[in-house]
Amino acid sequence: MRRLWQRIKKDKWAYIFLLPSFIFFGTFFLFPVVWSVVLSFMDYQVWGSSFVGLDNYRMIFQDRIFWISLRNNFFYALGVVPLWLGKALIISALIFPFRKSIQTFFKAVFYMPHITSSVIIAMIWLWIYNPPFGLLNYILSLLEKPAVAWLGNTKTALAAIIAQTVIMGGGSSIVLISASMNGIPTHLYEAAELDGASKLVTWFRITLPLLRPTILYLVVMGTISSFQVFTQIYTMTKGGPQFATTTIVYLIFEKAFQNFKFGPASAMAVVLFAIVFSFAIVQFRWLGGEVEY
Repeated sequence: MRRLWQRIKKDKWAYIFLLPSFIFFGTFFLFPVVWSVVLSFMDYQVWGSSFVGLDNYRMIFQDRIFWISLRNNFFYALGVVPLWLGKALIISALIFPFRKSIQTFFKAVFYMPHITSSVIIAMIWLWIYNPPFGLLNYILSLLEKPAVAWLGNTKTALAAIIAQTVIMGGGSSIVLISASMNGIPTHLYEAAELDGASKLVTWFRITLPLLRPTILYLVVMGTISSFQVFTQIYTMTKGGPQFATTTIVYLIFEKAFQNFKFGPASAMAVVLFAIVFSFAIVQFRWLGGEVEY
């Protein structure tokens, strides 16, 4: 303890400068996370609370809507992450041969939706999907096809949300992948060209393996983001029709801030954390490993 105190005294200014960030982190992240875990074991009401053990977990696992939301989340993640990552890889490969200024232009264009309000984007897509006068149904009318209630049909609602996310997303992924591709040594491509390797072979044998750390990061962050989807659901469908687009985060929002059932909502949040954490471990095992140039 004496040696530890001497080190703290020696580096006191470093700890002083770190203190505001640590206070902010503890107040707005660490404490809410810990309190959420505590709430998951309590029957919390405005007028009082009591310890109920695992009753909240038992309640949500017996809730049919919870399993529907979990299924919707899995389908959403399975639809969004591969398509969104594939789109980013293809676009990055297409703009990679251009000179730096043209690459920067395209990266800025594709990154633009990332800095636009997701609520505004969702409202624009509400107009695109609108059954009477939406752009998508107008195109179908030109092809003499019947109009489709894209967000009002249980068979198409979740697919419509997935399509909107894939089309508008991926801007930051394109920037990261392009930067990683520019960091790959050029002599590897020159050696492959001398050996007569085609562009496709070069992509799969050189570029893609060396992008593995970036792909790992994007897959993990994309999975986390997919399980946290809320804005599109709240703005476009409110979880309907017939719970076809209800996700876990939207269900947590309903339980906590509309029904004021903070215990079950916190239990759902803990279960969501466990699911995302498990996926992250599997993805690190699958795509992890050092890359040598």
